[in-house]
Amino acid sequence: MEHPLTPELCRLLDRARTGRVCILTGAGISAESGIPTFRGEEGYWVVGAKEYRPQEMATRAAFIKMPREVWRWYLYRRHVCRRADPNAGHLALAKLEDALNDRFSLVTQNVDGLHLRAGNSQLRTYQVHGNIDFMRAAKDGEYELFEMDPSICLEKHLPMSDEMWAKLVCPNGMRARPHILWFDEYYNETLYRSTAAMTAAAHCNLLIVIGTSGAASLPMHATAEAARAGAAIINIDPYDNDFAVFARDSPRGYWLQAPSAQVLPRIVDYMIG
Repeated sequence: MEHPLTPELCRLLDRARTGRVCILTGAGISAESGIPTFRGEEGYWVVGAKEYRPQEMATRAAFIKMPREVWRWYLYRRHVCRRADPNAGHLALAKLEDALNDRFSLVTQNVDGLHLRAGNSQLRTYQVHGNIDFMRAAKDGEYELFEMDPSICLEKHLPMSDEMWAKLVCPNGMRARPHILWFDEYYNETLYRSTAAMTAAAHCNLLIVIGTSGAASLPMHATAEAARAGAAIINIDPYDNDFAVFARDSPRGYWLQAPSAQVLPRIVDYMIG
């Protein structure tokens, strides 16, 4: 289905000509690459006879209680992420960064690393919920990140071997944990650059929100900060959500009801053309 760039949308995109552009992405853009959403059916996990929800598995409390099972769950999710490729939407955002350089910033809730694999830089990409390709020491106060070997992943129903379990140790000898912000943890600037992400949103001229429902707090706060500072707000999502409402109610807002992989390449070409 063709989604034309309307005159109203183009007027908002024109703010990118000389201004700062901040992109905020959620699970929707990665779902278009075949990665199930975190709260979907694939997020559930069975330990013994009990089924755990994502909100139970993705916690520090669960890791303390059953670290091997929590790692096993994440290594399966890593297997799913590694199998996926960046889609046209991811590639378009990498192209936009190349064109805008320091006028570009990307805030993502996604931990799959697809933005970096598409070509976006770590410098301008704020991974506020972490990255499943990295681990760090489980001990509090340890901030050094270590990139994981690509072979460390699991298919869903396979048990974790002792050999793989032995690999989940940092080079400093400490037991490792996934570099993921868990449900019972708080945003942290040193680990997740959350304050810098909010600052980027608050100082942009155009904020484009892609594929997020607003279930996490930071995206809604970032959008509110951008709007308060006078930024235009564009929401790209095939489904109605809080950001779509926000965009519709704003005099400088626009809801583009479409999959991001379909429309982002044309939007980026317009912005840099």
